[in-house]
Amino acid sequence: MMFDKLKRKLDALPCAAWELTETVREGWEFYFIRRDLDQHRAVHVTGYSVRVYAASKDGRSLGRAAGDIPPTATDAEIDRALHALLSRAELMMNPFYTLADVPPAVPFSSEPVDVEGISGGFLSAMSAVPETETEFVNSSELFVSGVTRHTLNSNGVEFLCSYPSSMLELVVSARQGRREVELYRLFRSGTCGREKLLGDAAAALRCGRDRLAAEPTPKLEGIDVVFSTADAVELYRWFAQRMNAEMKYKKLSDWEGGSGVGAGAALCLEALPSLENSSRNFPVDAEGGVIFPRYLIRDGIAEQFWGERQYSQYLGLEQSSLVHNFRASGGTEGAVALREGGCLELVEFSALEVDPASGDLAGEIRLGYLRRGGETKIVTGGSVSGNLRSAAPSLRMSAEAVRYDNWEIPAVTRLSGLRIAGVS
Repeated sequence: MMFDKLKRKLDALPCAAWELTETVREGWEFYFIRRDLDQHRAVHVTGYSVRVYAASKDGRSLGRAAGDIPPTATDAEIDRALHALLSRAELMMNPFYTLADVPPAVPFSSEPVDVEGISGGFLSAMSAVPETETEFVNSSELFVSGVTRHTLNSNGVEFLCSYPSSMLELVVSARQGRREVELYRLFRSGTCGREKLLGDAAAALRCGRDRLAAEPTPKLEGIDVVFSTADAVELYRWFAQRMNAEMKYKKLSDWEGGSGVGAGAALCLEALPSLENSSRNFPVDAEGGVIFPRYLIRDGIAEQFWGERQYSQYLGLEQSSLVHNFRASGGTEGAVALREGGCLELVEFSALEVDPASGDLAGEIRLGYLRRGGETKIVTGGSVSGNLRSAAPSLRMSAEAVRYDNWEIPAVTRLSGLRIAGVS
């Protein structure tokens, strides 16, 4: 077996330590044009990734280099690749840290994923998407996988886990006379959440219809901005990134445990080993660390940092791990109430980006709903910009929550102090 061969070669390599991961992905893929199946196939892919560590002569520094080894590699190709990684590691020294040396106190999990059942759920849901003659799914691609990850390091720490991971790409179209718009949607999840998928698909069709009726975004000043789609994850991701150990160690985050994070609402941010229907539900991270639930931020106060072993040890954290599932909460207002009063609800961007260090925020507006004076106008064009650090004190969140794959966030988020550049 390739895994055993790589282990033997790593044991013989004159390195300080090593980590080896085998990832097996078995799944089905489906490609549709409208509702017609164009093609489908079964997929079985195995990959190997390796980390090689080199220590300085005085034992005070450690270097690391990572790479992939093709499953078809010959003995000579493997040897060249491993020695090249070791040479790179010797040139990339950092303060010393240790690899996991205690086996994770969680059982191995290698139960096969029901790829057929998950695929059937998606196909059934997609056939129920409420289309019309003018609003319909133009094309779609479905990828359903069962992933098995086997990790071992030179300290003998070993772990095996299996989990489902699915991805659905939709292109929806809306027509009005000779005019037509297309919108792209990407949905990730573990299995098929039927009701959520149908709701998201219907919302995408509605956005396509509204884009055809949209007016240019006017020049606006002093108006609140409401976020109510998956793009809002980027706002909460910024808070999670600033609680990352690497960000803290590199002085890209100035937050301190026990101090406020500047959010006006009682923001809570949790790190979780699993989240309902997430595509990243596994109890152990890639370094063999157990992912345990904890608050990163509680009631607006920084509580615990998270991250890989290297930077967690540099910060002197007694417990830490990589995290893949997050829950943001703390809102007390209703989603309907947060949409009231003068505001611009933005539901479609070319991309919404938040710089993790500075908090600078920017996105081109593709679709929004301008509410003021008791009227609602559909708008498109222009952009939103600002700084999330500056806007955070105005943060208002709904009590209702929504899940987007490995994130659960308030269904509606409202901020003040952002700038809207209109097109008229």
